[in-house]
Amino acid sequence: MVRYLTAVFSALLIGWSVFPSAAQAQTVCGERKAIVASLEKTYSEAPVSMGLGSNGAIIEVFASPFRTFTIVLTRPNGLSCVMAAGENWEDLPKRLAGAKI
Repeated sequence: MVRYLTAVFSALLIGWSVFPSAAQAQTVCGERKAIVASLEKTYSEAPVSMGLGSNGAIIEVFASPFRTFTIVLTRPNGLSCVMAAGENWEDLPKRLAGAKI
């Protein structure tokens, strides 16, 4: 699961660095507290997973019981940005690294 999430986040970050103008046009940034409050109030989303990037950024996934999700990146300087959002979020079963499927 960790490898899967790392691969997904890496692909997203590479995509945003290759196409910065498109990502910047759709990215909403601000104070983390305000973004989290808005996600909870508007979409009933709460944190379901998080990780620390090699650049020091914290990546969080928020999801709701209605299967919406949002990926938020918080930079070391404290600025938080909504990087992606969508529908049909699904939690995968947890398994140990190296375990066969």
